[in-house]
Amino acid sequence: MEKFTVLEGVAAPMRTVNIDTDMIIPKNYLKTIKRTGLGKGLFAEMRYNEDGSDNPDFVLNKPAYQKASILVAGDNFGCGSSREHAPWALLDFGIRCVISTSFADIFYNNSFKNGILPIKVLPEDLEKLFDDADRGANATLTIDLENQQIRGPDGGMIHFDIDPFRKHCLLNGLDDIGLTLEKQDKIDAYEAKLSERSWS
Repeated sequence: MEKFTVLEGVAAPMRTVNIDTDMIIPKNYLKTIKRTGLGKGLFAEMRYNEDGSDNPDFVLNKPAYQKASILVAGDNFGCGSSREHAPWALLDFGIRCVISTSFADIFYNNSFKNGILPIKVLPEDLEKLFDDADRGANATLTIDLENQQIRGPDGGMIHFDIDPFRKHCLLNGLDDIGLTLEKQDKIDAYEAKLSERSWS
């Protein structure tokens, strides 16, 4: 998993509340277990017209936001079914951070496990971030995980809280497999002891 330290990028505003996982990645894209290639299906029902052409009114199709790496989103982001394809699709598109006032628990947990930083902020702080994001590519946000800060284009700063263990995992690029491999020496020693017992 790629480490998350400091992210500086364009933030796309999505003011819609209750964006569920079916909106993030519709069910017809769930036939694969690969984590790559899902970016094309991200927000597909809003992003594309019925004929498959881009919907010019959808935020991620607008030139200023086509390379967005941060989403500033309405309340209760990621609700609905517990599909891990949702963070996979966001990551494959290039989104590394989602900021909202609240997240569905399963989506929140899945994001950390896939290298995406979900940040919870107060409603008044979210409005400030929406204002920043509305400026498009002319204004970028900086997400500093080590110092737990969101820095705006005009020098404003918002502090955010994060569980220390999850912070450690993101800073070091550790998913569940990476965490297990940190214990490789102990695992090898345990297996060696088992092997010795089986031969004795």
